[in-house]
Amino acid sequence: PSAGVTLTTALVSCLSDVPVRGDVAMTGEITLHGNVLPIGGLREKSMAAYREGMKTVLIPKDNEPDLYDVDEEVKKNLTFLPMQ
Repeated sequence: PSAGVTLTTALVSCLSDVPVRGDVAMTGEITLHGNVLPIGGLREKSMAAYREGMKTVLIPKDNEPDLYDVDEEVKKNLTFLPMQ
């Protein structure tokens, strides 16, 4: 769920022959026009990214207020980059 951005990134990576960094996690749905839509469960998804050793997490811009609910340990160790 909420893997539209990830699938789009994988397709572009494959078509352009430019690999995606292995320490980047991402979440969000994407429209046909390229707009990133908000998701649910940011706290749980960020904990999973932390547990798997990710360093950066791309999140929908509209989910920035949800960072308040993310555990401090997770926020301290991950860089969250909002995208639209």
